[in-house]
Amino acid sequence: MQIGFIGTGIMGTGIIKNFLKVGYDVTVYNRTSAHAQAVLDANAKWADSPREVAASSDVTFTMVGFPKDVEQVYFGPDGVLAGAKAGSIIVDMTTSQPSLAARIAAAAAKQDIRALDAPVSGGDIGAQKGTLTIMVGGDRQAYDQLQPLFAKIGTTNHYFGPAGSGQHAKMANQIMIAGTMTGLTEMLVYAKAAGLDLKTVLATVGGGGGANWSLENYGPRILVGDYTPGFFIKHFVKDLRIALEEADRLGVALPATKQAKALYQAMVDNGHGDLGTQGLITSYPSWQK
Repeated sequence: MQIGFIGTGIMGTGIIKNFLKVGYDVTVYNRTSAHAQAVLDANAKWADSPREVAASSDVTFTMVGFPKDVEQVYFGPDGVLAGAKAGSIIVDMTTSQPSLAARIAAAAAKQDIRALDAPVSGGDIGAQKGTLTIMVGGDRQAYDQLQPLFAKIGTTNHYFGPAGSGQHAKMANQIMIAGTMTGLTEMLVYAKAAGLDLKTVLATVGGGGGANWSLENYGPRILVGDYTPGFFIKHFVKDLRIALEEADRLGVALPATKQAKALYQAMVDNGHGDLGTQGLITSYPSWQK
């Protein structure tokens, strides 16, 4: 099976390397070619456009930054749909708009191509270790067919329904993450102000009812001042914006998520969008003292 992968960022690089480790041939494209060097050094092949990637692949994965990037990668003149072969499968792993996933699936079906939207959770660590959680919508037969591939990059995957359903599941996930990240941040700010030993606080909370993924993976990074991105703040703001837009369409009010988005948006506005999401704590003055 020939695999194509478009997008060699932090997450894409980890996923591609896991495919390569188990012997798959992977052809890649990235808008900035230098950012693909790590996977090229691991024996991935380079193509000059998304169209060329799709033309040479049985399954084409995409994982780019924003919905506008997804639209260009699929619908542009050198895009995936311009090159994908009849009978192939396309899988967008970008966290994007459910409506865009439905548009891609409809366009693909006209060309006898099956489409999945399959955003993931697990951050850079999950991508590197192959322990991602994958949320899938779209063609059920394609989902079943790709189980061997999903098993190489994730420990959990679930099918949620027609095109766009995977993106809706990812929005639910990001709403939860918004709460755990703001909770982690303010827990540490409070504990520091109270004069508590922060390592002991992390161990204590992590051993009880407050245990969560954000605390386990980002708490230790915060304590050593490591704000490098496992997931960019600017991308999290994009995710929360989509979640709030979709909530409006569903007639659902999400005041806590709205506040979390405002906190992270302020980080972007202040030039800190390239920090990891754990960098939110740097916006609290008392943490800096």
